[in-house]
Amino acid sequence: MTNMDAYWMPFTANRQFKANPRMLVAAKDMHFTTDDNRSILDGTAGLWCVNAGHARETIAEAVKQQVLRLDYSPAFQMGHPGAFQLAERLVKMIPGNFDRVFFTNSGSESVETALKIAIAYHRVKGEGTRQRLIGRERGYHGVGFGGISVGGIGTNRKFFGSLLTGVDHLPHTHSLEHNAFSRKQPEWGAHLADELERIVALHDASNIAAVIVEPVAGSTGVLIPPKGYLERLRTICDKYGILLIFDEVITGFGRVGSSFATEYFGVVPDIVTAAKGITNGTVPMGAVFVKEGIYDAFMNAPENAIELFHGYTYSGHPVACAAALATLDIYEEERLFERADKLADYWENAVHSLKGVRHVIDVRNLGLVAGIELESIAGKPGKRAFDCFLQCYEKGLLIRTTGDIIALSPPLIIEKEHIDRIVEILTGVLQEME
Repeated sequence: MTNMDAYWMPFTANRQFKANPRMLVAAKDMHFTTDDNRSILDGTAGLWCVNAGHARETIAEAVKQQVLRLDYSPAFQMGHPGAFQLAERLVKMIPGNFDRVFFTNSGSESVETALKIAIAYHRVKGEGTRQRLIGRERGYHGVGFGGISVGGIGTNRKFFGSLLTGVDHLPHTHSLEHNAFSRKQPEWGAHLADELERIVALHDASNIAAVIVEPVAGSTGVLIPPKGYLERLRTICDKYGILLIFDEVITGFGRVGSSFATEYFGVVPDIVTAAKGITNGTVPMGAVFVKEGIYDAFMNAPENAIELFHGYTYSGHPVACAAALATLDIYEEERLFERADKLADYWENAVHSLKGVRHVIDVRNLGLVAGIELESIAGKPGKRAFDCFLQCYEKGLLIRTTGDIIALSPPLIIEKEHIDRIVEILTGVLQEME
């Protein structure tokens, strides 16, 4: 038996886990294998990241060959071909006028990078007073101090002091009263974007650098943007010269049935953060896309001077780049984004069949994402969903929960019979639960 004492697990009830461990020892395609040799259907693509399914041989081979050829290359003042090849493919993949990519190692680092670029951009443009950042309630932007400052999940913020100063939050768009059981984008809520006008009036646009939102809020429980909401944010940001950042760490690489949510919604921000699906979860990696003109604004320094004092030891890591290039090949060759789009209606009908099932008070969906909200037990928020998580695992299904919301985001290789099985297990568990 593995001694588990030394490992402090992230975002985990450590005592509960170590008293009754759930250990995964292998994975292939749509399933994990447990240490007691049970098959677990992956309803979450790992953590929203294994979009092409588990243990893809071409990715593994690309990683192996890269390690043997060039295991590491300094990222500062040096380069290697893979990083430039990957950046070129990525800017061609995302719609809009994005022309540069900055590499990171995670979604959290992508957000920190995007926020720093936004503030520095205004400074090099001669508007150094633009330093305020605006996030949104219930937003999740990773776990760095910048990310939790603009993020809006209370439990992620409350332990860590005053955080960054000069941060405001828009209201979230979730309303059971107006939007329960909406399919795709709800009709109600676009007007909530107008709160940005109030914040601008309070601080003046000359002090505001950027607004950051998830196009689809994932970690808080799958909140779908109301019709017209993102368009309204784009219009207001344009009006006042504020940069708009889309956090697409979850929605990037096919999750909503398009390359990015930017493509799906037809709303182009100024900066996009990405991670997770970029390497199919195989090797940690993130990326930040910037629109034309942002990179150029930094290029006025002397030719031998560093233009942006920011980066990571593992930015554009050779092995991560190899994994990403192989992952993009799979996405293209198997047309996985189109496949997700074609399955979206079947997925929608399947998850909405949970309406009327015991404890379910809302279902929401977009692409191959769904949130199933459960009625909370009085005085025990989150317990019902966590109990559902444990029982689903025992019955061979991995789900993710946040509070009393079940979040589903399966690999894009999912078949209809897998979708049926997910709903069958969930229905049975919920009907039997107290």
